[in-house]
Amino acid sequence: MTSEELLQKVRKIEIKTRSLSRNIFAGEYHSQYKGRGMAFSEVREYQPGDDVRMIDWNVTARFNRPYIKVFEEERELTVMLLVDVSGSRNFGTITQTKRDMIAEVAATLAFSTIENNDKVGVIFFSDKIEKYIPAKKGKTHVLHIIRELLSFEPESTGTNIAQALEYFAAAQKRRSTAFLISDFIGQTNIEKPLLIAGNRHDISAIQIYDRRDTELPDIGLMKVKDAETQERIWIDTSSPLVRNNYAQRWLTEQQQLEHIFTKTGTNNISISTNQDYVRALMRLFKVKGEK
Repeated sequence: MTSEELLQKVRKIEIKTRSLSRNIFAGEYHSQYKGRGMAFSEVREYQPGDDVRMIDWNVTARFNRPYIKVFEEERELTVMLLVDVSGSRNFGTITQTKRDMIAEVAATLAFSTIENNDKVGVIFFSDKIEKYIPAKKGKTHVLHIIRELLSFEPESTGTNIAQALEYFAAAQKRRSTAFLISDFIGQTNIEKPLLIAGNRHDISAIQIYDRRDTELPDIGLMKVKDAETQERIWIDTSSPLVRNNYAQRWLTEQQQLEHIFTKTGTNNISISTNQDYVRALMRLFKVKGEK
């Protein structure tokens, strides 16, 4: 991709995702993520119109006149995007690759963050930590993130979500909101690191997958390559047994992931590359608001 092509793609994504952030997600984001971090500030004497539910009865009894607790919202929210940049993200068979979908989803979340004057950062990971972009505010920072989402080429092709979660938990000392974006293929060993990171941070999982991750077409003998291990094999897709085993493996892994997300209390959604991610993100925000 040339510099000019990259700039055109960045501009296209900026126009689309910034509009979505302003017109659709800003309100949902604010209502579900802002105001969650309320810290006790002080007590003061009760004044007419104050919420009686905020009365501090211990202090009131001590001074024999009503006092209320005063809380203040944390100065800002920090949002971290944990983005899978392994080899499998380059796969796509319908309208776009998983890589393109990941970039749009991450860009939408990033713009939603700065629309509410919060900070956003990114951790790119494969089977190692590829790049860490510290959280900052501002449009220039988000455009830098989008350029990296579109152009970044990792050193490795494998995937290790557990390691990414461990790095995130160690690097991000203050409580933050995190979106873990991956296809999660072969990643059913993440329960413990997800639980540890989730105890300190607010984590949501966003699975991006392609239809051909879930089922094989009946097109006869086909040579395929594993995007992460580079292994090449021939498979006979005309065989019902081969197609059924392939589909069953996907379903089994999905059930394992769902069990992990339920057990760790992790909000999650799955989005196919040919689906509308807007509806899926709205659903994620809605489910979070109901908890």
